Amino acid sequence: MTSESVSDSPADLHDGWRVGNPARHGFDPMPLHDMRRRVADGRLDNVHAIIVARDGVLVYEQYAAGRDQYGLEPAKHTVFDAATRHNGNSMTKSVTSLLVGIALQRGWITTLDMPVLDFFPEYADLRTPEKSAITLYHLLTMSDGLDWSEFKQPFDSFPKMRGAKDAYRYVLEQPITAPPGRTYNYNSGATELIGAVLHKTSGKSLEVLAKDELFAPLGIEDVEWNRRWPDGEPQASGAMRARPRDWAKLGQLVLNRGVWNDRQIVPSAWIADSIKPHNNGPGLFLYGYHWWLGRSFCRGRVVEWAGAMGWGGQRLMIVPDLDMVALVHAWLPNRMDLPETILLNEFILPAAMPS
Repeated sequence: MTSESVSDSPADLHDGWRVGNPARHGFDPMPLHDMRRRVADGRLDNVHAIIVARDGVLVYEQYAAGRDQYGLEPAKHTVFDAATRHNGNSMTKSVTSLLVGIALQRGWITTLDMPVLDFFPEYADLRTPEKSAITLYHLLTMSDGLDWSEFKQPFDSFPKMRGAKDAYRYVLEQPITAPPGRTYNYNSGATELIGAVLHKTSGKSLEVLAKDELFAPLGIEDVEWNRRWPDGEPQASGAMRARPRDWAKLGQLVLNRGVWNDRQIVPSAWIADSIKPHNNGPGLFLYGYHWWLGRSFCRGRVVEWAGAMGWGGQRLMIVPDLDMVALVHAWLPNRMDLPETILLNEFILPAAMPS
C-alpha cells in the first residue's frame, strides 16, 4: 500500500481520498525521498506510518513494520499497511472535542459554561463551591483545577482512574488545587468526564455517537475503541485505533473547517474556536479545545500548526497556511527525540516549502 517512490501517487483505495503526485502539489521531492529512505532502512526507529495531504489530495504514504502497543499488553511486532489500525493514544481527545462541537450544534449541550456537576446529580455529595465552578470549558482547556498527576508512573492518577469502580466519581472527588480556569494541568480524567456528558446528553454511547455523527459521514468504518476497566466504557481520552488514512481524514476535516466532500459535519465556528489558544500548554505549546497549537521554523519562516498528539509518537498536524495535513504514527514511549517531530520539521515541512 506504499507507493514505490515519491514520484508515484498513493494508491487509490476508493476510500474518499483523492490521490496525486507530490510534485504537482508544490512539494520538493528530495526531502520526501530522504525521509522514505531513512524510515525504510531503520534510521528513524519504529516509525509505522506517514501520511501527507495537500489541497485535499493525498500525496504521500509510507508504512513500515515495528513494535506497537495494544492496550495494556506488551508491545509486539506488527507489519503496518493502509489497512492496519493504529493506536492514536491521546489523539483520541481531539476526536472527543469534535463530538462536543456536534453536540452543541444538535442542542444536546447548550453552553460550555454549564457546571460539570450539573450533569452528574448522582454525585451531589461531592458538591462544594469550588467544584461547582468547574465548567465544560474548563475540562476542554485542561484548566479544571483538580489535583491530578498524569505522568508520574506507575502511581499516577490515570491508572487509578482506569481501575476505579466508578471512574467519574474518582475524577470529581479529587481535591481542588487551583481556581478553575487559572492553570493548565493535563488531565485525561477531564476528557473522560466530557465523554460521560456526551453519553448523558445524546443518549448514545461515545462509540455509537462517534460512528453516527462523525465517522459515517467521513466514510470511516474500521475503528476500535479502548475499554476502561472495570466498567467497560469506551475511553474518551485515549487509545482509539483507526487506519492512518482515516486519522488523516479527521485532520482534513479540521483544515476544511468541519467540511468533508461538501458536507458540513462539524460546525465551522466550533473548529475555529477549537484551534485557537485558550490556555498555555506545557513548554512552548498553547492549548485549544483538546487541540495543541504550536510553531515550527522552516526556511526562514514561522509555520503555525494545530495538532492532535498522542503518547509514543502520534501526531496529526494541520498547517492552514500550507493547506496541508501530515500524520505520523510511531511507538517510542519515554523518548524525547520523538521521530514525528524530526519527520515534520526536517523533512515534511522543507518538502512543502521549496526554497
